[in-house]
Amino acid sequence: MILGPIGFAAPWLLLALVALPILWIILRAVPPAPIRRRFPGVALLLGLKDEDSVTDRTPWWLLLLRMLAMAAVIVGLAGPVLNPRDEGEARATGPLLIVTDNSWASARDWAAQIAVLDGLLAEAGRAGRPVALMQLNAPAAPVFRAAESWRNQLPGLTPAPWAATPEAMERTAGLLGEDGFETRWLSDGLAHPGRAALLAALEAQGPVTVHESPRPVLALRPAVLDGGQITLRALRARADGMREITVQAHGLDPAGVPRVLASLPLRFDEGATEASGALSLPPELRARLTRFEIAGEATAGAVTLTDDGLKRREVALIAGREDREGLELLSPLHYLEQALIPTADLLDGALTDVLPANPDVIVLADVATLSGAEQTALLDWTEAGGMLLRFAGPRVAASDVSRSEEAPLMPVRLRAGGRTVGGAMSWGEPKALAPFPEGSPFQGLAIPDDVTVSAQVMAQPDPTLAERVIAQLTDGTPLVTRKRIGAGQVVLFHVTANAEWSSLPLSGLFVQMLERLAVASAITPPDTAELADTIWQPVEVLDGFGRLRDAGTMPGVPGERLLDAALGPDLLPGLYDGPERRVARNVIAPDATLAPMEWPARVPVEGLERQPETPLGGWLLAAALLLLSADILASLALSGRLWPARAAAGLLLALSLGAPEQAMAQDDLRAIEATSEVVLAHVITGDAALDDAARAGLRGLGRVLSFRTSVEPAEPISVDLETDELAFYPILYWPVTPDQPTPSAEAYVRLNDYLRNGGLILFDTRDADVAGFGAASPNGARLQRLAAPLDIPPLEPVPEDHVLTRAFYLLSDFPGRYMGRAVWVEAAPADAEQIEGMPFRNLNDGVTPVVIGGNDWAAAWAVNERGDALFPVGRGYAGERQRELAYRFGVNLVMHVLTGNYKSDQVHVPALLDRLGQ
Repeated sequence: MILGPIGFAAPWLLLALVALPILWIILRAVPPAPIRRRFPGVALLLGLKDEDSVTDRTPWWLLLLRMLAMAAVIVGLAGPVLNPRDEGEARATGPLLIVTDNSWASARDWAAQIAVLDGLLAEAGRAGRPVALMQLNAPAAPVFRAAESWRNQLPGLTPAPWAATPEAMERTAGLLGEDGFETRWLSDGLAHPGRAALLAALEAQGPVTVHESPRPVLALRPAVLDGGQITLRALRARADGMREITVQAHGLDPAGVPRVLASLPLRFDEGATEASGALSLPPELRARLTRFEIAGEATAGAVTLTDDGLKRREVALIAGREDREGLELLSPLHYLEQALIPTADLLDGALTDVLPANPDVIVLADVATLSGAEQTALLDWTEAGGMLLRFAGPRVAASDVSRSEEAPLMPVRLRAGGRTVGGAMSWGEPKALAPFPEGSPFQGLAIPDDVTVSAQVMAQPDPTLAERVIAQLTDGTPLVTRKRIGAGQVVLFHVTANAEWSSLPLSGLFVQMLERLAVASAITPPDTAELADTIWQPVEVLDGFGRLRDAGTMPGVPGERLLDAALGPDLLPGLYDGPERRVARNVIAPDATLAPMEWPARVPVEGLERQPETPLGGWLLAAALLLLSADILASLALSGRLWPARAAAGLLLALSLGAPEQAMAQDDLRAIEATSEVVLAHVITGDAALDDAARAGLRGLGRVLSFRTSVEPAEPISVDLETDELAFYPILYWPVTPDQPTPSAEAYVRLNDYLRNGGLILFDTRDADVAGFGAASPNGARLQRLAAPLDIPPLEPVPEDHVLTRAFYLLSDFPGRYMGRAVWVEAAPADAEQIEGMPFRNLNDGVTPVVIGGNDWAAAWAVNERGDALFPVGRGYAGERQRELAYRFGVNLVMHVLTGNYKSDQVHVPALLDRLGQ
């Protein structure tokens, strides 16, 4: 039974309310009315008053209290429920089948879907209905069982990073049976092939109701490199008005820390389902990209991973002889440059000049002899993972390199001289290329008929020669050989890089061979034919929420399935490593579109904002207990026996007052601890790892201060801006995170009082200089919003004559874990001018209230309990020097807070003595 917003699971118990008048009469009779007797002696008692009198009937207010208590018990036992189902749902019986798409698009409102699912299971449990749960992307026969057993499994239910295929839906329809049931379908809002047939099969079993989120589905196509710019295209399922979104480019900063490297706003026009834009990034920053994602959309479809297609490799070209003026076509590097310019960044210069730039590939065109220093440096670079690509030529053929023994930077031994048409070791006619052998990186490439070789350097027969040949001529002589050196490799083309010995550089096959060797970045994905007979190992995979996780021991994927097969449990979206390159398999294909699901008019569609049913029985029974307790106290008061109750109440009051006193005592102890010694404090951000790092950083800075100065700080303290007093701490270290909660108005009042009374806040955005200072980085944008209510004076980068540069140490830079970022302090007064003969300006005597930077100082200061550094800073000696400068900046900062600008005041002493004539 439903009365307004309240329903009753056992409405027949409400009939007990009819007995309340009878109960009223019974209660009125207790205590019983006295019998009236006329007694003459009563006249002697007239005028006397008994101070301890007892009423002869129950007061009306006590009767009302008891009646309310009994009514609360009756209504509570009747099973009242707030926001119950409508009458039709309340009478629903029989089995219930819950179908979930459970796809990546469902992740956008996954919490709401789980809430709806939990509500459906709770309702079915109260009605005693058996329930089955089916996931379309993992078809299985429905198993009907108690709803409570399904509710226990909800925490482990997560969306998958793929959508159900038509075959999966057809298989699901065949597993439904013929027993009949009601269906609730939790849809992801997208039109997938095969839905119509599955809907018809479900309707044949009973009524179908759809639950679908009204939020639009957004997705991102794979990024494309076009003319040096990255083109990004976003999709949406419904063209509902104009909308703006932001696509964030994620990658690794120079220290290897994941960050947002760039952002690109995109706009969906009215009636448009696609938005596009171009992002221009320098090559070194583009090489650091790992993924693009739509801000605020936690789905796998809103993420696109990057692979080698966006990474233009740096290639250094070095020739053994100078180009002949006016004869560019005879240049050893001409055809290489033409093949690589569209897909790689070329470096020019001597070998010793380009090695420090750590290029991906070094090409030596007819370079025969290397000096000892060049060979050692080049060998170290190759062993570390570099690719050395060598081309033969007259110099190599005439030299003694790799003749008697194999040279370290040659893949094979070479015979003296060479082989040419009409020579001592001659061919009758130029030779063609043989089909590329199995296992060669060139396997599968078509060989044009016009590619011939007229001269080459010959490889010396050797037991290891066969396994190092990756291309050969029709007569079996090697054309391209390769050898692994550490993590890198050296490849030798036995012909020249120009057209003197072969027509290979004139053909498109030459470009394809360079791409297969990963000398040039392949902008377009490889063809399925190119991936045949290869196995690709997953490195990182996406979950339904678009989060990357390590692939662990997942099995490899055959190359012919990697690009075209449907995603599923055996082919997850992610990054896959294969021969010579890395390929990203994304949820959204380059030509994919999104279409909304249009349900037939006969199918009711509900949203996910469903008011949950709230049982009220427990609250009413608790209220009845409170009313009965009040009745007991009132009865004791009326009978004059309330003193035990008063004693109990006093005890409860004493216990309740003890907790605040204990809290006050704790606050007093904290205040004593903070004022007995100098204490460095940091602001609690809500990120446990970041708060621990900040506390460890202040601990390390405190140790340095104790060793080197007269300041001996106590253990650092974590400060909650909402509850803690700030006046105890001379400095607050405030690390900024993008999702840090905004302090309350009361907290900002305390912060402004703190700044106006001499306190200093060190804001650290920890974003280095990747995105530039200000709102270009999420941390900088968050800092601007956090600092807007604060009373902060005008700021400027630290000038060279600021006291921070000489408070204890002489500093010109203020590095932390990162370097090269401006540090901002209070701007000097407009009338602060430098006097001739004085090294510093006469700056104000106060302490700057804020210092703003992004060098992550706490990470550079942080140590554990044993004094060991917790985070790496740079590399080798340079890194330790950077950490030392970070400590010196911290010492200067604390000295500036505690002593003000006294270092600047000392410069006036010589002028004062001169004026006094001393």
